[in-house]
Amino acid sequence: MNKIQSYPFLFVLILWACSESKVKVNESVVDALQDSSLVQDPQAKIAFFQYEDSSAYPDAILELYTPLGNQSFRPGKVPFEFNIKNFSLNEGGADAPQLFLILNGGDPIGFFSPIFQRELTQGTYRAVAYLVDEEGLALKSFGNYVDRDFLVGDSRPFPYSAEPYLALNFPRNQQVVPLGQELIIDFLVLGGDMDLDNLKVRIELNGISYESEQMLPVRVANLPVGDYQITLNLLRKDNKELEGPFSSVTKSFFVR
Repeated sequence: MNKIQSYPFLFVLILWACSESKVKVNESVVDALQDSSLVQDPQAKIAFFQYEDSSAYPDAILELYTPLGNQSFRPGKVPFEFNIKNFSLNEGGADAPQLFLILNGGDPIGFFSPIFQRELTQGTYRAVAYLVDEEGLALKSFGNYVDRDFLVGDSRPFPYSAEPYLALNFPRNQQVVPLGQELIIDFLVLGGDMDLDNLKVRIELNGISYESEQMLPVRVANLPVGDYQITLNLLRKDNKELEGPFSSVTKSFFVR
């Protein structure tokens, strides 16, 4: 009988352990942006934070076979071919793509197959492709993502630049975040290392500024109902701005 009674306690202990497995870091709390009557808990303040790094699938490898670097294509259907190692595209289920592609800083598009085509017009393109976990967050270990420049039609390559740049997984442009849910800001830094290259990301959200020196998703809790614009800037730790068209990205989203 005593053993039977101990099971509920053990179940609670396991739940407690799971809830404590994620540790908040780099937390910053600010006053509400708008009318506090729109916040579910009037006593709650807007909080920015990250969780300690717990990288999933560190051995997953994403390789890009096509396009080649600065390869030129005719306008129309452009082929993409990837090779994926140590990772299954079925991990997220039938309705959740786990391979995503960003072109020229736009919104990510998900794919269920490593071989596909995109209809593209004349221009110079930078492709950033990456794998995501079951929550849709970008995998951030070396080899989990890849980038490549290519050309469509009569176009010229981007000017050479060895500086790092950003790719934004979340939020998506015009995304609607339900009231009471956390906003997730999920980004990748490509072409550099945040520690070795002395980098940081500055987030501007409707007049509020938050900085991080770690390539970890940023979560924002207790945002009131409203329309928002978010800008991410990749900077040196001495606040020197980086050159290049992809060192900054801006999106709009809504809390409803």
